Amino acid sequence: MYIIFFLLWIILNGRITLEIVLFGVVISALMYAFVCKFMDYSPKRDWIVFKKTGYILQYIGILIVEIVKANMSVVKLILSSKYEPEPVIIRFKTDLKTKTAKVVLANSITLTPGTITASLEEDEFIVHCLDKAFAEGMDSSIFVKLLKRMESV
Repeated sequence: MYIIFFLLWIILNGRITLEIVLFGVVISALMYAFVCKFMDYSPKRDWIVFKKTGYILQYIGILIVEIVKANMSVVKLILSSKYEPEPVIIRFKTDLKTKTAKVVLANSITLTPGTITASLEEDEFIVHCLDKAFAEGMDSSIFVKLLKRMESV
């Protein structure tokens, strides 16, 4: 987090001088201390996020690929005059442990075109799908697998 604060300081200043760097080091340290004290953050969390960085980048890459694939499917569905979409609402439970993982999964489902997470309560997701084909395998998708791996780190 400290590094992010420092990089934001440098980027927002628009130039690098010794004075700006020194002020950035001090102000970033003060901001980091504030976040640690008042926002329940710690260097331990930084280490956890650092260990998960590879998985996070992989997750973002797969999410982008899935968004593009879903876009193509929705365009094909919309432009097809032969096929009538069959909207469906599905319920499924997940065994993800953390709230963060569940919310990330819900947001990933909503970000992919053709699906919207209507509700997330405890371990149960309610998802509206534009077509029943979009609902297949949602409870065991690549998103769920990657989030389980991230939770185990």
